[in-house]
Amino acid sequence: MPEEQPYFKFNSISAQVYGVLKKEILSGELQPGTRLIVLDIAGKFGVSQAPVREALERLKQEGLIVGIPNKGSVVSPITSKEIRDIFAVREIIEGFAVRTTMPILTEEDYRYLEAIIQGMDRAIRQNDLLNILEQDMEFHGFFYKRCDNHVILEMWNQMRTKVMRFMAISNRHYTTDGLVEWHLRLIDFLRKGDLEAAEQAFVEHMHSYKMIHLD
Repeated sequence: MPEEQPYFKFNSISAQVYGVLKKEILSGELQPGTRLIVLDIAGKFGVSQAPVREALERLKQEGLIVGIPNKGSVVSPITSKEIRDIFAVREIIEGFAVRTTMPILTEEDYRYLEAIIQGMDRAIRQNDLLNILEQDMEFHGFFYKRCDNHVILEMWNQMRTKVMRFMAISNRHYTTDGLVEWHLRLIDFLRKGDLEAAEQAFVEHMHSYKMIHLD
């Protein structure tokens, strides 16, 4: 109906603004503390202020930006302490997710995981950092989804964006050397059916990565 057209157009524009801003935050192009001024963003995209405000509200809900008195919306901070805490929790719950998931993995699951690694390899060759991070998160996120525990999945969804942000912000330390090989090694442990070795391999993988970035 005619009266609904502006609504759908508004949503489409808002989604575009949201997508671009989110990518710029996750990639580190918009650093923590950067002010996001509605008028400036509207001018950059050539749109009205309404869809920009809606996009900023969505980003606030995800914790990517915060409202600060006298400053407006700014890219939210992220600290080493916060990331250490996240990694500590992640080591515990990802170990649980792997233990729970491994006995029920099917050949289709393995093909899916291997396809993610292939996508990771392509992203590395294209030097597409954001895509590399997304593929990495997709690989690990698979186990949180597959373990069929809604609390674990909710915790992962809350951590995922912050982990990606941290990895992107610290991309001057981020190395993709051996990343594909590491994930293929994880699959190999899973296929062998050694629960203890698989869980330990996942924890060591996260721990070594954390040390690279936080030490």
